[in-house]
Amino acid sequence: MAVGRPLDVYETYNRSISGEKVSERDWDYKIIPQNAAKMKEKYNIKFSGEIIPTDSELIDNLFQAGLEMLVETGIYNIDTGRVIRVSEDEVLESIKKAPRKLVLGEYQDAVDMAQRRGNPGFKPVIQGGPTGAPVSEDIFIPMFQSYAQEPTVDTIVNGVLATIEGNEATSGSPWEIKATLFELYYIREACRKAGRPYMAV
Repeated sequence: MAVGRPLDVYETYNRSISGEKVSERDWDYKIIPQNAAKMKEKYNIKFSGEIIPTDSELIDNLFQAGLEMLVETGIYNIDTGRVIRVSEDEVLESIKKAPRKLVLGEYQDAVDMAQRRGNPGFKPVIQGGPTGAPVSEDIFIPMFQSYAQEPTVDTIVNGVLATIEGNEATSGSPWEIKATLFELYYIREACRKAGRPYMAV
């Protein structure tokens, strides 16, 4: 029988402090690879050169394998070093109640990120950006402006400032905080210069 509601943040927190203790190394190098190999064999998952599978049986098998792996393996909380366990009913209920569409950005720069099935008549949301890669201060704004001015790009994915005012943005330092604030400011400035000030970041 399905649960009444999807897993919320409070119950997730409780499970993240009471779940099974596992080292990050074991999780990354033993548990995940072993379980993935088991699911691949059980569901006969084989790719024949396609980046995105179109075979309906393979698509169904991928979903079932992913669902079973999530339930059997759980979710690892790096901060607590514990495994958050979820039931199949909780996963399916969360999928059922997930929004079918999100609006990214505002006004004239808003785009709909909607669920896609098969070969729909609308394009996917295209993100432009260096995806977390370090970027020099001197080219930060021009680089993001070049992404924002491309008509095919719908949203911006962030890069990180390698330095701020000539200082390394060292993790855990005040410079990291300042760099993060300026990353957002610079990206907004780049979008404004490209004539798309309300793009989602």
